[in-house]
Amino acid sequence: MKLLNQFNDFLLDVVNLNSTRVTLLENSVNAIQNVISNSGWEPEIIEFKPQGSWAHKTIIKPLSGNPFDADILVFVKPMDEWEAQDYLNKLYDVFRNNETYKSIVRRYSHCVTIEYVGERKIDIAPCINARLFTNTIEVCNRDNNKFETSKPSEYTDWLIDKNAITGNNNFRKATKLLKYLRDIKTTFTCPSFLLTTLLGMQVYDSDKNTNTFSDVPTTLKVLINRLDDWLQLNAYLLTVRNPVLYEEIQSDCWDQTKYSNFRLQINKYRKWIDEAYEEEDKEESIGKWQRVFGDEFAKQEAVAKARDVSESAVSLYHNTTIIEGVNDLVGLVKKIGSSALPSWFSRLPHMKRPRWPLSKALSLKVNVMANLYSHKNSQSIQPVLSLQPLVSGCWIKFEAKNNMNLPFPDSYKVEWRITNTDKAAENAGALRGDFYHSDIGNSRWEQLTYRGVHLVEAFLISKAEQMLIGKSAPFYVVIE
Repeated sequence: MKLLNQFNDFLLDVVNLNSTRVTLLENSVNAIQNVISNSGWEPEIIEFKPQGSWAHKTIIKPLSGNPFDADILVFVKPMDEWEAQDYLNKLYDVFRNNETYKSIVRRYSHCVTIEYVGERKIDIAPCINARLFTNTIEVCNRDNNKFETSKPSEYTDWLIDKNAITGNNNFRKATKLLKYLRDIKTTFTCPSFLLTTLLGMQVYDSDKNTNTFSDVPTTLKVLINRLDDWLQLNAYLLTVRNPVLYEEIQSDCWDQTKYSNFRLQINKYRKWIDEAYEEEDKEESIGKWQRVFGDEFAKQEAVAKARDVSESAVSLYHNTTIIEGVNDLVGLVKKIGSSALPSWFSRLPHMKRPRWPLSKALSLKVNVMANLYSHKNSQSIQPVLSLQPLVSGCWIKFEAKNNMNLPFPDSYKVEWRITNTDKAAENAGALRGDFYHSDIGNSRWEQLTYRGVHLVEAFLISKAEQMLIGKSAPFYVVIE
């Protein structure tokens, strides 16, 4: 499902740089520009311009503890007899001699950087106007003391055109989402400028005045599908050039290993996005979008669904004698058994969706057996059945076995999805829903803690191929 409202909220609340940080950035940039303008730095300043994700309007909120970056270009007239490194070194001296900035200024190959500890970094890059020829812009490379041709305004205009083709800022929004995915997954390396170029390349002139990019999730799906198609046709690292400056090779930041990994990961995320987009069940779709973007996507809705299972279940029997004396789902299960469980109960959106590809060649039956213990590793009290009411405080040992009630061979491993529901678990911040390793062999211990109906599922994974071979039916744990 597209889940348009959920995507809108996700962008506003989680992905976009929040207004407080925007204000801090603007204030910092104004202060930096004033310092440069009122300093003894000799070049005549023509203008200041934002650059990078700030100028392209694809800047995103940093993950906790990480700074966000913003770029300022300072366009100046050339200085006679100055070399490339002079522009940077003397700009660096301006801030080194300033009490406010001297401890937080850094110097890199193409810029001077102000690093506000743990919050934001602002890169300041001198751009030399018409040093040799009119209508040319050059940046300074301090490492090799050379001037390099640049077209920052033209690149920004190229992206503005791509965004206009998609309409409703959908290109910018999809770019932000993929940058966020990169940052939270940390499974591939791709600088923002290169990722933005690669995505811009997937917007064609023929898309103008079509419905190709009708909304944000559709734009995301189209862009990553086209990008993946292009990557799969090219197993070896190709040259990706700046679309407005042929001699600038943006893909120089990659080697074959990084490119191959990027190609592999984009293919995986393309499949996950397709699955989430095409899923018709809302709860399942939210869960699959969370597999892509993490728990923050539609988080409140997912948590509420798990927290309020009792209200939802009991409401189905409103004005019937069934709910007489019943206060929650536990009471309802004790009264009418499995019929008490809502149809969506085993696919709650906060449950993590499997990250392993499903094997098409083999499918094995997986059964879950359970025994009750007073303490972990103590003597077994009795076997436990799914939906059997139990008291809190005891322990259960779950074991995954095949259709002959035997353990699986060592070529397989069992991952357990443990899901809690209802108010007691939510109040304790323990709804879980994640995957956990087996303790010993193909077994796992869990303590009975929170009143509610909870789920335990066993997923059988082939160790060699890392593929999903089989999955058990949910084992429902009822805690009184």
